[in-house]
Amino acid sequence: MYDVTIIGAGVVGAAIARELSRYNLKILILEKSDDVSNGASKANSGIVHGGYASKHGTLKARLCFEGNRMYKQLNDELNFGYKKTGSLVLGFNKEDEFNINNLYENALKNGVKEEEIEIIYKEKILELEPNVSTNVKVALYAKDVGITSPYEMTIALVESAIKNGVELKLENEVISIGEFGDYYNIITNNSSYKTKYIINAAGVYSDKISYMMGILNFYIKPRKGQYIIFHKGYGNIINRVIFQTPTKKGKGILVTPTFHGNLMIGPNADENSDKDDTSTDIETLKYIIKTAKKSVPDIDLRKVLTSFSGIRPTPSTGDFIIEESKERFINVAGIESPGLTSSPAIAKMVVNILKKSGLKLIKKSDFDPYRPPIIIKKNLTYKEVNKMLNLNNNDQIICRCEMVSKKEIIDALTREIPIKSIDAVKKRTRATMGFCQGEFCIPRIKKVISEVLNIPENKIPEKSKGSGIIPKKVNLNYFKNLGIKEN
Repeated sequence: MYDVTIIGAGVVGAAIARELSRYNLKILILEKSDDVSNGASKANSGIVHGGYASKHGTLKARLCFEGNRMYKQLNDELNFGYKKTGSLVLGFNKEDEFNINNLYENALKNGVKEEEIEIIYKEKILELEPNVSTNVKVALYAKDVGITSPYEMTIALVESAIKNGVELKLENEVISIGEFGDYYNIITNNSSYKTKYIINAAGVYSDKISYMMGILNFYIKPRKGQYIIFHKGYGNIINRVIFQTPTKKGKGILVTPTFHGNLMIGPNADENSDKDDTSTDIETLKYIIKTAKKSVPDIDLRKVLTSFSGIRPTPSTGDFIIEESKERFINVAGIESPGLTSSPAIAKMVVNILKKSGLKLIKKSDFDPYRPPIIIKKNLTYKEVNKMLNLNNNDQIICRCEMVSKKEIIDALTREIPIKSIDAVKKRTRATMGFCQGEFCIPRIKKVISEVLNIPENKIPEKSKGSGIIPKKVNLNYFKNLGIKEN
């Protein structure tokens, strides 16, 4: 019998599990995929938002503001990668300026301090960001915005949770839930689990889990967003996250450096009936490029690396749904943007709900908050890398583009979360994320996996189950005849 079972191992479920692992409880995470962070937590913008965009008075606004302030300590403990960059919301006309003024006022209502946010004009904008469009007239400068690696954060949270006693059951899709007095019985495709409390953090499928309990007061509208990633190092053409003035559909097409130094543009926002459709299409990518160039005109398409998409769990209610919807059943649903930013604060809120519901919370004396990094940054020349490609020890470089060593891959394979796919190794080490997109290193990674896990190389999957389509390398010819200027 478990005290608490969390359904879903995205960033929200992971944050809740890690927060609950501070207490003397028997906790279980159920995840239908064969790895954590295979849904929206894998494919999003990786922005730690500043608390100005969400409407004052909503859960989104409060939890975004609170979550933002928790990132530095979390990263100090878990080493998933976080950097405060600041952001600019660009305006090009009077209407944009009016909306930017509204954002500024909303930020102050949400708790953002005056020294953390300001409205600036063309001269200062171009001083801060010389590569943005000279057509810009005004911008909202939010200094507390940051960037992170969302899948690495999710992995780190779950590793820490398991280290502190939480159990993780992968490849366990919830089929039905039965209520038996003071406990629930969860039936999955693989087993059954008895639990006193259930936390529904199932992302785009959170409505499906809620319906199993007879709770029908919301539904999830899947909204697909597509992205384009550019070469590592090209993220330095800008210093901050660059937004355009938001519309009813969202924060619009952004241009941002990633934590690891790539440039990323996107996402669009398409209503989608298929919760598992993570394909990309040429017309949408064309739109993303043209719109991004409104902010940063000289984006070099020769540096395009790959494209991908993610599905956001947009709630019919218009706000996060975080409540004890039925006795000992807590919905944590509709966690779209700024869900990544809010996730640490959501976890705190859920713990308080559990406490009020009657769950006895006694803090552990031996809780260990620390989780060491997997990725070891290296300052190697390509000549040094080439020399290390055929070493006969664990310092051997397996992925030359990202300079990933055999030692790092072994580390990823032997941590708390059991993994075996190329995709899972990729999320933890960045192997295959470089210029060749795995053409060189996939056979080498398979060899290491085979050695460490004793799996025949031809039985090692390239992608995780349920993780969507692996992004493919994008050739410049992909954008020919689209009417897009090539630099």
